[in-house]
Amino acid sequence: MSESTSNVVYLAIAIIDFVIAGWKCLALLRDRTPTLSLITVNFVASGLVFAMAAPAGYRMLGELTGSPSFATLPVYIGILSCFSLLHLLTMLWDPRLRQRPAVLRRKVTLWSAAYLAAPAVMVVTFCSADLSGPTDPLEFNTNFAGDPLIQVFLGVFLTTLTCGTLSTYRQCRKLKLEGPRFQRALRSFGTAMLFVFGYVVCWVPAIVLAAFGNHALDTVGVLGSTFGSIGALITSYGLSGAAVGAWLRERRDIKALQPLWDLVVEGVDEDLAFSVDSARSHRLAWNVGFNLHRRVIEILDGMRALRPWLSPLPAAAVYAGHEQETSQGAGDVRRLTDQELQAAATAAALRDAAQRLHAARRAAALHGSGHPQAPAGPQVALPGEDTPASGERQRLLRVAQALTAPLVAAALEDVQERRSRTEVAERK
Repeated sequence: MSESTSNVVYLAIAIIDFVIAGWKCLALLRDRTPTLSLITVNFVASGLVFAMAAPAGYRMLGELTGSPSFATLPVYIGILSCFSLLHLLTMLWDPRLRQRPAVLRRKVTLWSAAYLAAPAVMVVTFCSADLSGPTDPLEFNTNFAGDPLIQVFLGVFLTTLTCGTLSTYRQCRKLKLEGPRFQRALRSFGTAMLFVFGYVVCWVPAIVLAAFGNHALDTVGVLGSTFGSIGALITSYGLSGAAVGAWLRERRDIKALQPLWDLVVEGVDEDLAFSVDSARSHRLAWNVGFNLHRRVIEILDGMRALRPWLSPLPAAAVYAGHEQETSQGAGDVRRLTDQELQAAATAAALRDAAQRLHAARRAAALHGSGHPQAPAGPQVALPGEDTPASGERQRLLRVAQALTAPLVAAALEDVQERRSRTEVAERK
């Protein structure tokens, strides 16, 4: 990559890493776990590495320190820090190692010691070498490959990076995590390690030839930086892809629940809402998990508030209508699952209850009688009220989707006709 291209790519990756780091910090405030702490620190370190490795940042740091090549030291130590954290993270993820705390503790201790010893050697050799004169930010490795101390510096760096990335790749291949999303993210993580190893594969022959005065492979070494950048991007996805997917699904579910919220909260009692901004909370970009959890609670409260106005007729009409449609054997009619049918019955019961409440309010306002009076008789239970708390989100999503279903609309029309006939008969 050219310097201008490197500036754009490296600084863009740095910005991505800092944004993800900020997002992880917010999550860390709510859930302080060792793994989330390591992930957060890794993204901060990665952002700093790419900011310093960009030629613009590299030269700026060189001017501040008076040594044009100084940025190489923090960049390379930062790279090792990032991949050491990732390696330790995969060990903490390993369920087999977690079942053997003594083995896990020993492995973490040994690798941590290696990851601390390597930077110590690198600092000593780098500071002892003669690095006078300007250097190309992208070709430090080959420009100073003839210096024995820099050879040790680069040898320790590339050897440690090789051991860390390949060990992490092997660890990722062995790990079996629950859930396909996490397993896919883990495979991406392992793939990233191979790309980073490509950085080593490109640089080693270039450095060896440059040590003998031959710079024919310098451009191949620079190509290694491209592999490193690709590996960093894939690593970012591996560490945050599942979380981003969950965040997007939560945003989608908040929006999908909005019609149901409008029906049973805004249309029943706005005091049930957590705040005056509840109706617009699906637009918030941050903390969507809290917003979704709050939305579910508000809807359940609204459904309980509608309980006095519930009637068994709409749900019965839904079941009867569905049975009639499927028994006729129409080719375009699909038999609903039990959960879908239950959701349709719930949606019909809630729409009917809201209509009855609004009618009672209009009558109370017309007669000046104050609060509307709920119908007499025992209260009716909604279908699916025995759903476990862990299943409420999916249940309410099905109900929200069923609100406008033709089956629900037909059932409500049937109930309305039956009530109209009853009222006419009572007047006679």
